[in-house]
Amino acid sequence: MQFNHIDFDTYFKNYPDADGFFGKYGGSYIPQELQTAMDEITEAYYTICKSSKFVSELRRIRKEFQGRPTPVSYLERLSGKLGNVQLYVKREDLNHTGAHKLNHCMGEALLAKYMGKKKVIAETGAGQHGVALATAAAYFGLSCDIYMGAVDIKKQAPNVARMKILGANVIEVTDGLQTLKEAVDAAFMAYCKEYKDAIYCIGSVVGPHPFPMMVRDFQSIVGIEAREQFMEMTGELPDAVVACVGGGSNAMGIFSGFLNDPVDIYGVEPLGRGPALGDHAASLAYGSEGVMHGFNSIMLKDANGGPAPVYSVASGLDYPSSGPEHAFLHDLGRVKYDVISDDETIDAFFELSRMEGIIPAIESSHAVAYGIKLAKQMNKGSILINLSGRGDKDMDYIIEKYGIR
Repeated sequence: MQFNHIDFDTYFKNYPDADGFFGKYGGSYIPQELQTAMDEITEAYYTICKSSKFVSELRRIRKEFQGRPTPVSYLERLSGKLGNVQLYVKREDLNHTGAHKLNHCMGEALLAKYMGKKKVIAETGAGQHGVALATAAAYFGLSCDIYMGAVDIKKQAPNVARMKILGANVIEVTDGLQTLKEAVDAAFMAYCKEYKDAIYCIGSVVGPHPFPMMVRDFQSIVGIEAREQFMEMTGELPDAVVACVGGGSNAMGIFSGFLNDPVDIYGVEPLGRGPALGDHAASLAYGSEGVMHGFNSIMLKDANGGPAPVYSVASGLDYPSSGPEHAFLHDLGRVKYDVISDDETIDAFFELSRMEGIIPAIESSHAVAYGIKLAKQMNKGSILINLSGRGDKDMDYIIEKYGIR
């Protein structure tokens, strides 16, 4: 399949290029001393991660520890309520630890083990990446430092408790807005001091090369499974694939399975309270090209050209940029990026819970809301939604803020 002169048959061989660029996006904009550490990770990824020993061990972990493959579920009652369009969800909420994050965390921690590192360092927003990495660290016997904004620590108390039970050191970040962007800043600074003995396990398809590529590759299992499962269930491809996008790891995971197919693909960003700067985190919808956290992408900027303050009801989506591959696919037009508000998200949270017995994460509820909206616009066909995580972590916050609807 070709799209704007890009041959998606060979897409994954060509993107990113040797310098980590997806077109003009990506790269590595970091100090030289840290670049040496990144080059070490890149070399290890291209050698260790392509070895049969690494691949077979990761496959065993996915099957015996993570519980993969996760199923695709048909949403019969919700589909019937909406009309003729059939809705399906890829159940990453059933992956061990309750979200897609463990897919790349086990890969990154296994890489750290092969490299002889003693510690893993990461940031987390909603806490799912933190829980996943704490789980991986416990599995492999590694030390684990998780940096988390003070606001998110309060919102995501169940996940904070899980991280601590798993043995992770949760470090509260009180700078700025005290959310995901500040957590990334703090984790990056810590890694600069400890890179000889530690590896920074970035929680999404963001950061300097090789992380956007590496996280995408580890997450591609979601798309590989989903495509095969959907074909087996229905005998055809879905008409549309939908996933939420903050940094964008779950989205790149499922999108990668369908980029070369005649399927409409939608990335859903958080509109939050509305389009005014500071009220949302929809960088692809409202941002412009810029560099932050060591990579070039599309970002929301303040008056001085730095990262703008952002907001979302979903702690895992309130980031002022998106992965460079998403920026590339946005410019190509291969993926359509759209927005969903907080109110639409919370409505979808309760709708899926009541209609199907599945409580979704607030992040995933953005994709569910868009899938519902899209189904109302289509006369026929099928939509596959990536249900990137479960909503246990969000229930106390939603009940306190919104009540039981």
